[in-house]
Amino acid sequence: MASTELDGDIAVVTGASSGIGEATAHALASEGANVVLAARSEDRLRDVADAVTAQHGTDAHVVPTDVADRDAVDALVDATVEEYGSLDILVNNAGLARGEGVTEMTDDQYHQMMRVNCDGMFYATRAALPHLQESEGNLVFVGSFAGQYPRPFNPVYAATKWWTRGFAHSVEARYGDDGVAVTVVNPSEVRTRFNETDGTAFEDAFDEGEVCEPEDVAGAIAFAATQDPPATTSEIDVYRQDKFSHF
Repeated sequence: MASTELDGDIAVVTGASSGIGEATAHALASEGANVVLAARSEDRLRDVADAVTAQHGTDAHVVPTDVADRDAVDALVDATVEEYGSLDILVNNAGLARGEGVTEMTDDQYHQMMRVNCDGMFYATRAALPHLQESEGNLVFVGSFAGQYPRPFNPVYAATKWWTRGFAHSVEARYGDDGVAVTVVNPSEVRTRFNETDGTAFEDAFDEGEVCEPEDVAGAIAFAATQDPPATTSEIDVYRQDKFSHF
C-alpha cells in the first residue's frame, strides 16, 4: 500500500455504522489511517470494518458504543489506546435529530437528543483529549447548517448543533496551544438515513445529485485531519450548490 497523508495514524469515528460515519471511515482509511469504529450496532460495524479492510488494506477495529453512556465512551478510548498505543484523530459524528417543535417534544425526546448530541460529544472529547495532546492530533466535530442559522421546524436539534460549534471552538481556544487541531464540519442536507423533520430519511427524500452525499462530508473531514501543524482548518461548510437561493 502506498504511503498516504495519515499513514499509521489511529482514528476513532463515532456513529460509524452508516452514512457520514461509514464514509468517513473509508476516507480516513484511504489516507492510511487505522480506524476504530464506534456505534451501537455491532453487526453493522463489523460489515463496515470488513469493507474498510478489504478496500484499503488498513486495520479496522470495532468497539460497540452508546455515546450517551459515559462509561462506554471511556471504554472506547481505553480500548483504542490499548489496541494501538495512541490516538491521533477523533471524529465526533454520532448524533440524532427529531422534528418536533418545542411544545410537541416530550421530556424523554428532549433528554435523548441532548444526551446523544451534546453529552456524547463531551464524553468523547474529554476522554480523547489527553491522548490527542500527546499525539498533537486532530479533533473533528460534525456540526450542521442548523448550527449556524435559525431552524424553526426543529429548534432543539438546532440548539444542539449551536452547542457543538460553541463547544468545539472553545476547546480549540483552550487546547490549541497544546497542539490539538479542532475543526467543525457543517453539512446541509446529506443523503443518509438521517432525518430532521417528518421521519423520512434524507436518502429517500432526495434523489441522487439533489443534495450532498456522505462522501462529500467525509472528504471534508479527511481534509481537516490531514492538515499539518501549525496550520489547521477551523470550520468547513458543505452545502448543496443552490442552498442559499432558497432564502
